[in-house]
Amino acid sequence: MEFTGRSADLDLLTRQLNSVIEGTGTTRGRAVIVTGRRRVGKSRLVQEFCDRSDHGYLVFQATRGRNPVAEREEFTATVAQSGFGRAELISGLQAGDWNQALRSLAIALPDDAPCIAVIDEVPWLVEQDPEFEGALQTVWDRHLSAKPVLLLLVGSDISVMEALGSRDRPFFGRATRMTVEPLHLADVQAMTGLDAADSVDALLITGGFPEIVSSWRPGMSRTDFLRDAAANPLAPLLVAGELSLLGEFPEGMRSRAVLEAIGSGERTFSTIAAEAGGTNALPAGTLNPLLNMLQDKRIVAGDLPLSTKPDTKNKRYRIADPYLRFWLAFLERGIPLIERGRGDVALNRIERSWTTWRGRAIEPLVRESLMRLLPDARWPDTEAVGGWWNRQNNPEIDLIGADREPVARAVHFVGSIKWLEDRPFDRHDYDRLARSLSAVPGTDHGTALVAVSRSGVAKNLPLALHWGPEDLVRAWG
Repeated sequence: MEFTGRSADLDLLTRQLNSVIEGTGTTRGRAVIVTGRRRVGKSRLVQEFCDRSDHGYLVFQATRGRNPVAEREEFTATVAQSGFGRAELISGLQAGDWNQALRSLAIALPDDAPCIAVIDEVPWLVEQDPEFEGALQTVWDRHLSAKPVLLLLVGSDISVMEALGSRDRPFFGRATRMTVEPLHLADVQAMTGLDAADSVDALLITGGFPEIVSSWRPGMSRTDFLRDAAANPLAPLLVAGELSLLGEFPEGMRSRAVLEAIGSGERTFSTIAAEAGGTNALPAGTLNPLLNMLQDKRIVAGDLPLSTKPDTKNKRYRIADPYLRFWLAFLERGIPLIERGRGDVALNRIERSWTTWRGRAIEPLVRESLMRLLPDARWPDTEAVGGWWNRQNNPEIDLIGADREPVARAVHFVGSIKWLEDRPFDRHDYDRLARSLSAVPGTDHGTALVAVSRSGVAKNLPLALHWGPEDLVRAWG
């Protein structure tokens, strides 16, 4: 499969390697913690970087649930077969612990030639053996940091990987951190060959996950892409969601029930508790830690209303990445239909709810895009874009531009998102937005009104500014 996109990520890794080559760091070696959601393409990115580097490298892939003794044997065997200048010195080594296993890497690495060492799925090593982190710190300090090596520690469990470099852990202060995000909107457009508006749809469906975007043939419409997937039970669009969730949340776990409740459209604490609990709502003491864990893993996001008045108890929850949001909403229930040859029923379900689902799913993407366009000359102090709602969701404002979050000093604009193929943002939409203005703390009659619309804006509306699909794509270009 051709490797596309990721130029910024490759450049970042190249700069780290150049620091090793040129010896400009505080130590000869450099360590980078590489994290990101499962199936986002971390391993593929790192492999591509290694292949392009023109330097010696090794890649060790940990195995979940493996016996620690067997894992260390596999690690030392990988080092012995790496081709590094002194790898033959550790042939047949039996490492009794991770200190000895990692020390074998230091022995094999040359003293005068830059190399790359990749340890993939580090969270599984931490899970297998609580001594791994301490051994990593000890061997890095005493041996590896003195070698011209770029050590890449890769893992999908974001909470574990972030903890690896936190202040109270052994490896603190020894590595920089890099997060691999899904492909962004401009990358998705380049790979699918779609216009700006249809590229937004493609991102909302694929989430920017490379293996799914790559299965979208250039120029293919949304309906054709979904029809193809519905005819193939092994299509990446269908299987990636289940594989991703099973890697972290086996079926039957309460966290999986919470995810499914949010994926079905529940947004408040009480409605999530009721949906996830089945006959009896989950108690707060159970649901709170589950939601905190899901947020730590960056799978769920919690949004607060943005205004000049704090409102910390009015949080709304959502699935953080668009693909998983789409998969939970439509595909999880649709896969059994597709497997028995009734993909047409699954497609009909998607089409019936598509416009409504997309209208809410697009809100985070719009806010992220505007945050890349702002501040600008008109709003030089706008550094936060969010939404606002009261407890009754009446009104619920799509866009709030402010100077900061979570509590603003000043609200700069209030706006609405209208993402329909057959109707522009019109006078009715404008009047409804204007009527809602006074409800938002920090606004007055002079607060600017803005709009984001898929199909343009009706003439003669006194909007301060409006953005369309091309502007969203431009934000990521």
